[in-house]
Amino acid sequence: MIKKLIAAATLAALSLTAWQAGAETRSSKRDISRSLDIFTSLFKQLQTSYVDSIDAEKSINTAINAMLNDIDPYTNYIPESEQEDFMTIATGTYGGIGSLIMQRDGNVYVSEPYKGTPSQLAGMRAGDMFLKIDDDTVTGWKSDKVSARLKGQAGTPVSITVKRPYTDDSILTFNLTRAKIDIDPVPYYGVTHDNVGYIAITTFNEQTADAVRDALLALKADPRVKSIALDLRGNGGGLMESAVKIVGLFVPKGTEVLRTRGRGELNEQIYKTTRQPVDTEIPLAVLVDDGSASAAEIVTGALQDLDRAVIVGERTFGKGLVQSTRQLPYNGLLKVTIAKYHIPSGRLIQAIDYSHRNPDGSVARIPDSLTNVFHTRAGREVRDGGGITPDVKVDRGEMSRLTYNLISGNTIFDFATKYVAEHPEIASPGEFTVDDSLYNSFKAFIDPAKVQYDKLTEYMLEQLEDVTRREGYMNDSVQAQIDVLKSMLHHNLDRDLDIQRDDIARYLASELITRYYYNPGRYEYIVRDDADMKEAAAILNDSERYRSILSK
Repeated sequence: MIKKLIAAATLAALSLTAWQAGAETRSSKRDISRSLDIFTSLFKQLQTSYVDSIDAEKSINTAINAMLNDIDPYTNYIPESEQEDFMTIATGTYGGIGSLIMQRDGNVYVSEPYKGTPSQLAGMRAGDMFLKIDDDTVTGWKSDKVSARLKGQAGTPVSITVKRPYTDDSILTFNLTRAKIDIDPVPYYGVTHDNVGYIAITTFNEQTADAVRDALLALKADPRVKSIALDLRGNGGGLMESAVKIVGLFVPKGTEVLRTRGRGELNEQIYKTTRQPVDTEIPLAVLVDDGSASAAEIVTGALQDLDRAVIVGERTFGKGLVQSTRQLPYNGLLKVTIAKYHIPSGRLIQAIDYSHRNPDGSVARIPDSLTNVFHTRAGREVRDGGGITPDVKVDRGEMSRLTYNLISGNTIFDFATKYVAEHPEIASPGEFTVDDSLYNSFKAFIDPAKVQYDKLTEYMLEQLEDVTRREGYMNDSVQAQIDVLKSMLHHNLDRDLDIQRDDIARYLASELITRYYYNPGRYEYIVRDDADMKEAAAILNDSERYRSILSK
């Protein structure tokens, strides 16, 4: 076992030394051999001499991960036991029951069954807590262990026992047959704002390009549709080839989308579109935010550089690195950064230079002052070194701490679980609203003792009082004024819930709609009153403004 792990670590180390970001020369064979001899001897001494027993696999994995983390976050060792999840991301397919799960309070819960999958068709719901899988009691298990037990070859049976809150018959058993689950990269498309064809794209896997093409063709067949909006917000990327194909839907065949550049001058590859486009003229907008990364940024940046789409939203994440996998002994994989990609203008959108670290080992985003100017095909100025800056920025404001804690503390989730148990149906996503009755029910559901949020005004007043006292300015008159401010600015949960109602209600509605109409319903609701989509629709419906943005 130790030899097996040392072999894996050795090959990982060799792969590392074969690629050093920013290095001009490879390490010498002598240095490599010397370092590996030291590591192997040290590990053997620990195994034979250390006072307590050492977990060999854990130790080697720690060493490997520490070595790789010193390069960039995307170069990873993937042992055989973790490759199923890795392949699921790439292919968009796995065998299982079709449900997202989450861990909280020491147990694992269903967070969202996918529509049309075994879990949803059998009647499993978000909020169900796993008690048993087949003959194993799984209370107290970690989510990754539960996930591994739920997955399996399509066609195989699995028995699942759950506890369902807010119901009389709280212990339920579901006898399911696992199926091939396809993760839909386009969970929703439709017509919004009267004439805009909207396509939500959540990931870039092997199925994404065909799914987007099908959605685009369906929307173009609708006589109402005069323009298209691609929603890439929160899309963390995936396969680079999929991104190239999607760009190819909107630009002429043979258009260059990106170049990848690895070590050495000969390691440059050019990626061009290879299929006939669907439409090179229809007005196009792309919605992005700081969660749009990697392949999502290739699509966004290429369409911007080619002046083919107006980009709306927030600046994207800034990941301009390309990874590839290398086979390791004993079925291990090394996912290693092999190149950087440059979009049509020539710019690199990588926001962090991992080859130049601070003395403490930390890294930071490239300052805007150090970025370089490039030009789109029409001559518009664009910059490198920090993601894609949208053509039209939308200020969504910041989420309040109260709203954040109602989400992260699962208060909204738990209320939705209770509401579903008591209400068999709700209005459609296009019509549903959080009215006064529903919102007051939500307020009554909240346990004030469990809702903790930063009360900044009270904190700042405490700091003012403390500093005033320490600096000698405190007297009865000053204290009286501070006391008046405290009484005026004292937080009241009920009042704060009313102040933040619009913000909270959006998340509450989204959670409820997902319970009844699943992921497609959530997107249909979100796009109804979304600030980014409103701005995009306004631009797409104003041909003069649209052309002006793409030409200035």
